[in-house]
Amino acid sequence: MDGIDLMGTVITADALHNHASYLDERGAHCLAAVKKNHPALHGRVRRLPWHDIHLDHLERTRAHHRDEIRRLKTAVFAHLDYPHARQALRVVRWSRELGSSKLTIERTYLVTSLLPGAATGAELAAWIRGHWKIENQLHHVRDRTFREDASKLHTRHLPRIMAGLRNLAVGVHRQDGHTNIAAALRRTGRDHQRPLTALGLA
Repeated sequence: MDGIDLMGTVITADALHNHASYLDERGAHCLAAVKKNHPALHGRVRRLPWHDIHLDHLERTRAHHRDEIRRLKTAVFAHLDYPHARQALRVVRWSRELGSSKLTIERTYLVTSLLPGAATGAELAAWIRGHWKIENQLHHVRDRTFREDASKLHTRHLPRIMAGLRNLAVGVHRQDGHTNIAAALRRTGRDHQRPLTALGLA
């Protein structure tokens, strides 16, 4: 990202990586999920007295045959075990299937380098929701359609190269208006000319 002006931007991530210091040097902020691969930090954030913290944002939506309620809380506390982290966040998502009435409750924890008051609860919720949308459109497809996690390629640069090729395939098909990437891949695979046509090479 060296060639991109990051000043004042907020970069979201689905997990903590070693990019907080880089973003701080570039004048940007991070908003990243805290998962169990950082057990100490995850435990500290999870054990915060969330029941005593006021609600920052509440959103109700109906989409994809389910009702959802998302509740966002933010907390400030000292000695966060992550560089430049200033706040911790918790999102509780209640999802009820309209047909079966099955209820699912998910809790997601995050940290951000944004200072208290730098963003509203609605803005934080929108950034988190926007990242989840990217996650669903790209990473979910890579995990389920391409079975990326089951790949046997672990040598040198091959995993990164294959990830780039998968991203290219997803991007090309979405540009062509396909919403079902698995179906688009099957259709493309039935004719050796179709991949070249999709890439504008034939």
